[in-house]
Amino acid sequence: MYGLIVFDLDGTLIDSRRDIADAANALLIACGATPLAETTIGAMVGNGAPTLVARAFAAAKLAQPPDALSRFVGLYDERLLRHTRPYPQIPRVLHALAARTQLAVLTNKPLAPTRKILDALDLASYFPEARVLGGDGPWPRKPDPAGLRQLVSSAGVQPANTVLVGDSFIDLQTARNAGTALCLVRYGFGFDSFLGQAVRNGDQVLDTPVDLLRLV
Repeated sequence: MYGLIVFDLDGTLIDSRRDIADAANALLIACGATPLAETTIGAMVGNGAPTLVARAFAAAKLAQPPDALSRFVGLYDERLLRHTRPYPQIPRVLHALAARTQLAVLTNKPLAPTRKILDALDLASYFPEARVLGGDGPWPRKPDPAGLRQLVSSAGVQPANTVLVGDSFIDLQTARNAGTALCLVRYGFGFDSFLGQAVRNGDQVLDTPVDLLRLV
């Protein structure tokens, strides 16, 4: 049993793809571009908002204006919880896991919207405040291992007794860099663009949220 389970947020605990895509497309349309498919934008998620915005403008073949990032952040904040929901059974799964081990969140999303989403979706109680790290905190964004190592240290466990659960290549790299175990979820919207050949023996790949109960 793992002493600490660390979750990615978007594409792992919550399905936020439509709200993110709607915000990105609202920005592109305002700048004169044609909107992109939701799945196309979903594949761009994972490295933080600056990278997402840059990728969206590149895909739209449009020069990125200097204020694009701040405009996207504002547009996304307006849409943060219009369609975003936990994946099916996630609350039940977290309730079961929290009774048996320590839980944390490590995301490249800024901390304020992360906390707002966790609170609104009744997920915050499963994660102590100090064990929710966002992409705008004192540690670099994933795949840098510093945030994950901080969570491991604060939980008083070892990397080998920790598993990072995510849906993307970024999460795979983060776990590798920190020396933790890795669990990838096929249901997440980041998995479609994932480099499957990077999976090793010993990595876990799960199909549904309920399968996460196997971690304990």
